[in-house]
Amino acid sequence: MSRPGYCCIVTDFDTAVLDVDGTLVDSNYHHARAWQRAFREVGLAVPAWRIHRSIGMGGDRLVSAVAGESVEHAHGDRLRATWKRELDAVIHEIAALEGATDLLDELRHRGLKIVLASSGDPDHLEHALDVVDARPRIDGVVSSKDVKATKPSPDLLSVAVDSVTGASAVVIGDTVWDAEAARRAGLRAVGVLTGGFSRDELLGAGAAEVYTGLPDLVEDLDVVLNGVPDKN
Repeated sequence: MSRPGYCCIVTDFDTAVLDVDGTLVDSNYHHARAWQRAFREVGLAVPAWRIHRSIGMGGDRLVSAVAGESVEHAHGDRLRATWKRELDAVIHEIAALEGATDLLDELRHRGLKIVLASSGDPDHLEHALDVVDARPRIDGVVSSKDVKATKPSPDLLSVAVDSVTGASAVVIGDTVWDAEAARRAGLRAVGVLTGGFSRDELLGAGAAEVYTGLPDLVEDLDVVLNGVPDKN
């Protein structure tokens, strides 16, 4: 479906659902360090690499995934509050990834509806919208406040597609949790390496294609949007 003022380019999709952290903004390692400091505050020495493996999940899932259900039960709310405080302190350091705004422009140029879908905190999402200059380029945003369960649950992606009455969607993300959520939602996933997960991990989780970064994805966008695997 095309929009007034945009070129009509035929694709297999009418909607693009984009992850934010690690996909549009360079923030995954900021999140990992903020979580590490939060765990330290309750006396737990959790290595950053272990936390990084769960970045992309929402805070409702990350604590138990990293440290177990007993820690979630005893400290979950305090950990999430401390993580938010620690990230707030460095959020000014988080910048857009190369090609982020170009990707939004190219998707709009092709007439797709664009929804950002983040498992993160809504306040942090506001900063990401600013640094990418996303607001005039997108049709909607969904976050952890809009669903009961975050990624890898498919709920966030399903709500994103439904919010713009999409019929067919492609999901673009940087973590295995994005790819798994897309697979569970019955949507095509495209991965980028900007979040620190490997190509094989993303493919194994369900991504149809994986690109080194957003400029490579933009260059190959017409192939991606016609559902033809190209750069595995």
